[in-house]
Amino acid sequence: MKNTIKVWSNTESYLKNRKTYIKIFDKVSNSSQIILGPEVKNFEEKFSDFTGNKYGIGVNSGTDALEIILMTLGVGRGDEVITTSNTAVPTVSAIVSCNAKPIFVDINEKDFLINISQINKKITKKTKAIIVVNLYGQCVNFKELRKIIKNKKINIIEDCAQSTGSYQNGKPSGSFGIMSAFSFYPTKNLGTLGDGGMVVTNNKKFYLKAIQLRKYGMSKQYYSNFHGINSRLDELHAALLNFKLKNLKNSIKKRRLIANYYNQNIKNSKLILPTENKDNYHAYYVYVVRSKTRSKFLKYLKKKNILCNISYPYPIHLMKGYRYLGYKKGDLKVTEKIAREIFSLPMYPELSMQKVRYIVKTINNFN
Repeated sequence: MKNTIKVWSNTESYLKNRKTYIKIFDKVSNSSQIILGPEVKNFEEKFSDFTGNKYGIGVNSGTDALEIILMTLGVGRGDEVITTSNTAVPTVSAIVSCNAKPIFVDINEKDFLINISQINKKITKKTKAIIVVNLYGQCVNFKELRKIIKNKKINIIEDCAQSTGSYQNGKPSGSFGIMSAFSFYPTKNLGTLGDGGMVVTNNKKFYLKAIQLRKYGMSKQYYSNFHGINSRLDELHAALLNFKLKNLKNSIKKRRLIANYYNQNIKNSKLILPTENKDNYHAYYVYVVRSKTRSKFLKYLKKKNILCNISYPYPIHLMKGYRYLGYKKGDLKVTEKIAREIFSLPMYPELSMQKVRYIVKTINNFN
């Protein structure tokens, strides 16, 4: 394979839909409202329905979605929020931006999701919420999680940045928490050509507060009811997302087709393949494998024109920026072990099966 195979590419999708994109650009550019107009409203309604929620609030990013959720729920100074260290930094930065303290729980070695059995010992009188990260494309076991926090006044927040289009027991990702956050960053299962995010909820009270928080705490022009931020999804991104949402289920089916081919045909014993948990419909935002010889594996694949990615090489609890939290090496053993071994194979809907077969053949030839 002479051409480089990227871990993710937008080129094929853009070329395929270029004429439609240009029409969308012209339509929005000629409209009278560029920010928070009919395209945003339409997308909020369609996407909230897609995720099994009554309300949607389009915002600037997935990070902002998390921060607005925390602000809506009154999380602030002195509060603790339980989450994982094996996630993107924004999950944690949103907590810190609200002056709350992140409390880390280790992950399962098999599926990389939060270890629910360890949550109870992390709960204190200061625990205000749990941000569960539906990582890499599948959901945390919410049935078991609810057993743990039963009779406790702790809000479940879903970080669905990587799980758009996934399901658990037939229910969509984003329908399990009191509020849920989504990202529409370009690489995501549902991505735009820039930043974008969404808060979804079935709680009308929280919806009404969150919709003000995204615009300086305003319910009417130039008057703030409480401190908020500037985080609005614009019309152009919403219009693109309205178009792409129509094909989301089909694009995820293609991801699952690629994942199934990987699962059935990769036979290299030096690679541990991902697990799709029972009762889960994995959306395969990324296809994450493990190897104790990761560095050697990646160099070999690169020489064969196959580019991969590591999500995530640095556990957040050991990062310099969060050293003040007091964690040290060895505190989250599974998280630290996984960070040394994981990497993602190429995965996106437009990836041709010819390339997929080449990737598999190349992996099986590694020794």
